[in-house]
Amino acid sequence: MNLQSLATSLVMGAPVWMWAGFGLVVAVLLALDLGVLHRRSREIGVRESLLTSAAYIAMGLAFGAFVWLQLGATAGIEYLTGFVVEKSLAIDNVFVIALIFGAFAIPRSLQHRVLFWGVLGVVVLRGVMIAVGATLVTRFEWVLYLFAAFLVATGIKMLMTLNQVHDPAEGRLFKLVRRLIPMTDGLRGERFFVREARADGKVVRLATPMFLALVMIEIADVIFAVDSVPAIFAITTDPFIVYTSNIFAILGLRALYFALAAVLHRFAYLKPALAVLLVFIGAKVFAAPLLGLEKFPPAVSLGVTFLILATGIGWSLWKSRDGGGLASEVAGSKK
Repeated sequence: MNLQSLATSLVMGAPVWMWAGFGLVVAVLLALDLGVLHRRSREIGVRESLLTSAAYIAMGLAFGAFVWLQLGATAGIEYLTGFVVEKSLAIDNVFVIALIFGAFAIPRSLQHRVLFWGVLGVVVLRGVMIAVGATLVTRFEWVLYLFAAFLVATGIKMLMTLNQVHDPAEGRLFKLVRRLIPMTDGLRGERFFVREARADGKVVRLATPMFLALVMIEIADVIFAVDSVPAIFAITTDPFIVYTSNIFAILGLRALYFALAAVLHRFAYLKPALAVLLVFIGAKVFAAPLLGLEKFPPAVSLGVTFLILATGIGWSLWKSRDGGGLASEVAGSKK
């Protein structure tokens, strides 16, 4: 097999050269991020975060245009839908990350370093989960209906627990990690591990709160992936579109965190919108055969996705224009 035929051969639904090109783009972005733009730990301002986030979104959309040109309009719409859904679900992840950083007292100047390595781990973990999901859906088509039922159940559960806030520091998982991993009594600069002498003179290797925060962020992403991976498979079963839309949405998570962490209270009604979105994504899998369709129309799916999210964001901004919002309403009801 010559190089040309190897490059054009299909791997999980897409030519090898497209997979290689995508991998190269991701590697360059990550190297540029940590190796050039953020070589030294520093606090990242909101303006820089917004600009960086906008750049990542633009690159994600540009890649969607590339998918459209190479694989067709249906694939392009499915990529865009997956990208939008994953980006939206990431906002919930931002809230949990903020709680984790607070629990470990990680200053803003060091948060980018933790997030970089966290996202790097997410790229690998999502790849594994998506590969497993694609294999299951290919071999057992009924698994897709399990994913859909899970999304509907998750969306309904989210709607029923809107007012509940879970602090990671109070969870059993957090306490288990603290018990299993010996940790220093405070930060040691930007280091994840240090060697320190105990009272008996023996030198031991200890993790710092930086490393434990990283572990908790990875665990949190695995938990969130349980929602987002079935969601994207309910949109498309093409492994290339599933993985690339997920990764491009995740790559901008660091920038999105610094841009949104201080204004999350203004998006109080986005969570119910996300819950409704999960119910819709799951329900359309069941609706397609009932309507005599092989697959729910991608354009309709994208339009409904935008409508649900736009409603949640618009209502949130309107209700919080004078400091109101769901959080304040809940607080007021408890007085």
